[in-house]
Amino acid sequence: MLPVLLFPQFDPVLVHLGPLTIRWYALSYIAGIVLGIALLRRLVRLAPRAGTAEQADDFLGWVTLGVLLGGRLGYILFYQPGYYLTHPLAILKVWQGGMSFHGGALGVIIAMALFTWYNRINFLAFADRVTVAVPIGLGLGRIANFINGELWGREAPASLPWAMIFPDAGGIPRHPSELYEALTEGLLLFLVMFAASRKQSLREHPGFLAGLFLVGYGCARSFCEFFREPDSFLGFLPGGLTMGQLLCIPMIIAGGALILHARRSPVYAGLPLTDAETAES
Repeated sequence: MLPVLLFPQFDPVLVHLGPLTIRWYALSYIAGIVLGIALLRRLVRLAPRAGTAEQADDFLGWVTLGVLLGGRLGYILFYQPGYYLTHPLAILKVWQGGMSFHGGALGVIIAMALFTWYNRINFLAFADRVTVAVPIGLGLGRIANFINGELWGREAPASLPWAMIFPDAGGIPRHPSELYEALTEGLLLFLVMFAASRKQSLREHPGFLAGLFLVGYGCARSFCEFFREPDSFLGFLPGGLTMGQLLCIPMIIAGGALILHARRSPVYAGLPLTDAETAES
């Protein structure tokens, strides 16, 4: 039998600059958003056009606020409302962790709704392009969770070649569920979304790619939850579900509804070329 792997004890701080510290967790958010916007610049210009490269750049500030505010408030409301009600100053301590993907998703949806209304562009067409880039940030975030030695998995058989002992998790072999999520919610979901985004026949039906993302993420997250240890302050919900699985149910339903709506909708013509783009062509 192979020896059980020991967690490599990464330093959660990437760089120390005097009193300033840069953590892997913060870097994952920054890198995910920057890389996502770079990809979005290309995606919005694909036929039928959903926006301009300049609008993709402008969306950077909107999506950053949506992710941070939505992710933090979602964690507070979905996971520990009682604690933060009695410790309101702890809400500001984002460097200690405590972000919810489902809350962040709601924050981004609100940001997209306001942004597309302000710029008078099609919400669903723009959302289709944004959701293709989202798995990049998800994958990087889960890798940062692993580096931090947090959100570890459930107990695993010692015979499992990649079973790992986390220092703060009771000294028993566990599934490195953060890596499972990085591979499924991140890499696999990105490959599926990117491949689908290459088909103009799918881009012509606004909402299809966004619905595919919601269904894909909901299924991937629900699967990984079977290997992830539930939060100690929540445990298992009725029926053996976890909070993550419960929150994925409306995502999957909404995603399926979006796909059906998109397939029944008329073909989207897209935005006309700008004067600058016409000159370039």
